[in-house]
Order: sequence, then C-alpha cells, then structure tokens
Amino acid sequence: MPPMVLGRALSWTAERYPEHTAVAGERPLTYREWDRRTNRLARALAELGVRRGGRVAIVAGNGEPLSSTHLAANKLGAASVPLNVRYAADELAYCLKDAEPAVLLSDDSSADLVTRALAQLEGPAPVIVHAGENPPEGCRHGLERLIEAASDGALDVPVGPDDISVMLYTAGTTGRPKGVPRRQHAEVSAGLAHTIQARYGFGEATLCAMPMYHTMGLRSLVSMVLVGGKLAFLPAFAAGPALEAIARERLTALYLVPTAYWSLLQQAGVEQACASVSKLAYAGAAMTANLTGKLAEAVRPEVFINHYGSTEVYTFSVEADAAARPGSAGRPGLFTRLRLVEPDPGRRVGPGEEVAAGETGEIIASLTSDEAFAGYWQRPDANERALRDGWYFTGDLGEVDEEGNLHVSGRVDDMVISGGENVHPLEVEDALARCPAVAEVAVAGLPDDKWGQAVTAFVVSPGEGEPARRAEEIAKWTRAESGLAAYKRPKRIVVLDEIPKSPVGKILRRELVAGEYEPRGEAAP
Repeated sequence: MPPMVLGRALSWTAERYPEHTAVAGERPLTYREWDRRTNRLARALAELGVRRGGRVAIVAGNGEPLSSTHLAANKLGAASVPLNVRYAADELAYCLKDAEPAVLLSDDSSADLVTRALAQLEGPAPVIVHAGENPPEGCRHGLERLIEAASDGALDVPVGPDDISVMLYTAGTTGRPKGVPRRQHAEVSAGLAHTIQARYGFGEATLCAMPMYHTMGLRSLVSMVLVGGKLAFLPAFAAGPALEAIARERLTALYLVPTAYWSLLQQAGVEQACASVSKLAYAGAAMTANLTGKLAEAVRPEVFINHYGSTEVYTFSVEADAAARPGSAGRPGLFTRLRLVEPDPGRRVGPGEEVAAGETGEIIASLTSDEAFAGYWQRPDANERALRDGWYFTGDLGEVDEEGNLHVSGRVDDMVISGGENVHPLEVEDALARCPAVAEVAVAGLPDDKWGQAVTAFVVSPGEGEPARRAEEIAKWTRAESGLAAYKRPKRIVVLDEIPKSPVGKILRRELVAGEYEPRGEAAP
C-alpha cells in the first residue's frame, strides 16, 4: 500500500465517519457529501486541463470553495496554489506568472483584484472558475455549475508521496514572494504532527479563520480531515463573528495568532462563548506573558500550546504547556531536529558551528524532517541563502534554557545593536507588555548618531489623555517598573493608532524602521 496522501485521507475519513459534519455553516456538508463533491470537482478540473503535476491557483477568502478546490486538486495529483487576497495586482500577476496554473479559482471578494492582475499578466492566462455572483472579466465557468455537471466517482490517478500537494508563497523581508512547494508526504506528516502536538481527538471542532494561503490555515484543514473533525470557516478573522461561530458550533479547539486572541479578549462574554473550547494553540508570533495569563484565565483550557515553525518546515518546536512557561517555544517537534549556530549573517555559517549552552544562536532545522520542503520554486538564489548541508537556516535567534526549552528572541536581522550591546526586541516587548497603559508593543532599532541604533518602542495605548501624556506615563513606568537593564530600555516611546502587521499577525518591523508610521505622541524615558 502506498503512503497516505491528502485526497485518500479525505476519502478514508468519509468511509470511517460518513455522517460526521465536515463543513459547518449555512451550507453544511458531511464527510460523505464533501468527498463526493471534491470527486466531482476533481473531474471538472481535469476537463479544464488540470493534470497530475500541474497547478491550480486559488485567490479567495477562507471557506468551503477554497478548501474543496484544494482537496480536489490534490485528488488529481496537482498542486493547489492559494494566494494572498491582499496582494497588490502586480504581486498577484508575478505569482501567477511564476506558478503557471492551468486554472484559477476566484470569489466575489477577489474578482476585481484578479481582473487587474490578469491584465498585467505576461503569457497565457489560466482558465477562471468563479465561486460567487460577480466574476472577474473573462470568466466563463461558475464553480457550482461545474460541480453539478460533473459525474460521480473518484478519478484513477496514481497520486504519490512525492507529488506536490500545495505551493505557498512567502514574502520574506525583501524581494519578490518565493514559492514553497510542499509534497504530499510533507503535508500529511505536518497534519499528523499538528494533530498529535495539539492533542486533537476524533471529532474535534475548530475555527478556520487563519488565511489558507498560510500554513496555519492549511493545518487546521488537514488536521480536521485526519480526525473527522468539523471546520467552521471565516473568510477572514474578526473577533465578533469568531465568537459567534465558536458559541454556535460549540467549537472545541482554536489555533490562532496572538493578535487574534487579544482581539477575542476585548469582546464581552468571551468566557461564555468559549465554554466548549478545551484546546488552545497559537503560532505566527510571540505571545507576551501578560496575554498568555489573561487568555488562560478566561478560557481555562485543558491544552494550551505554543507552536513555532515555518512554511518551509512546518514544526520547529512545541511548548506543551504555554500557560506554565509563557514565552517558551518548548522542545523540537515530533519529526524535528534543531540546532543553534553562530548568528553571523555576514558569512556562510555551517551547521557544525553550534553555540555553547545558554548562548544566543541562529535556529536551524534538519531537512530530513518528514514535514520539510525540498527547496524553493525556481529560486536557486533563495536555496543558496537558506539551505546548507541538509539544514534549513531560519534566520531566527534563540536560546535554550537550563531545562532544555527553546526561547525565540528575534530575527538575525531584527537584533538591535545599541552602543555595542545586543538587544533582542522580544525581551523588551515582553517587559513593556506588563505596563497597564500598553495594549500592544513592537520594538525596533532606529538609526541614531550616538547609539548606532536606538531601541525604540512603538505602542498602542488606548484610554483617556493626550497620546503625548500617555507616552510620558509609559516612559516613567519603563524607568521604574520594567526591570530592564539601562541599555535595553527604549530611548524613545512612540504612540501609534495601530502597529503594522502582516495578514497573519506578524509585526512588520521593517515598516517601522523605514518610518512608515504616523506618531500620535512621543516621549524619551
């Protein structure tokens, strides 16, 4: 019997739990119905020219159409290519040219973007299939009509573990997005690892609100398919609709970024709405000790984990008890091997150049992991920078504490060197997050004649009083209460309306360093 692949996993779950609800909402689907629907869609895609080894682009919000198209493409041995619905038209056109999909799925939220991107596309355009009422220009196929017209039954396609399941595009900090092709074996292994590490059981129910052009959204999908679980989709995360879905569907597990949890805690009635939730997991960014404590108190979960990983290698490490060890990234994951090496971006450090116990190093992960990719799509330059002697160089900095737990302390290129001293932004952020006047904080190093880089704290500080006065209050608290060494204390406190973030909640420090913000008030501690 060949190794498991994603399409077969869905079909076997449909045999095992045919009447389990797979998709919640206004148009619910059981696993039997979902398997049949994706079989018919796979046949329709084949009629439109999708072949094993080909690609199907998806530019749509989270939901059943996106998920069904992803699964149908996998049943054909083709790769789905979910793309960021917040791309500019030229970025989307670049990704479409790079991926060369045979078919593109759009929805009403993305129709205008797709139209503008295709107008800039050089070379042949994909066949457009639209899920909704207002298709892009040039679209001749509606998703529902294609499915209704297709015949039943699975196609006899010999999908194997080395076929590409999905290609995600990761932007990085500079340059064009990079395609990250992930094999069937890596995707199923990542789903299995997530299921075990998050301690999911059969019949779990989760919210799928993280973008599915990101690895977190896909992991929610795949893990539920493996355990016969229920998915409640949100096109994009919003705290109010999320709480409504959690309560209505009696969801049991949440996997979100810290900023999403922070937004949930600002809502009235969060404790009651989350009464059915027993398992929490977060990823994508660090969670402060303050937010960790408030979340644990409000939800009182049986399981609360911090998952640290990437698109390229899904799991790096997992902290199995985030409430007890806030800030810890824990131990290497089920299929993972990690090392910490000399953090020197100016030269090609080898995987054997490990740092001493307790010292800061760049985190690298073995590419022998069952969850790992095999290299970037058509980007030998990116492979040369990130892949070395069988290891993936993450660009993240970390330390291992005396108990053997990993702590991620920032990015190699985010580290602030102030007056010759290394300052890790996460350490400063964690300290300032305890200030009563701080709702959110991001720390970056800004150019400074005296210090080289000045540690600068950008804060969101809602409440009464002028922003400048609130900045002074935070500065006073920093001097008296933060516990930070003098060289680590921010040289400036800048109050903002909001901190710039990516769609999955990662702080965009490069925008702060570039001065792309509107200050409301400032103070110097």
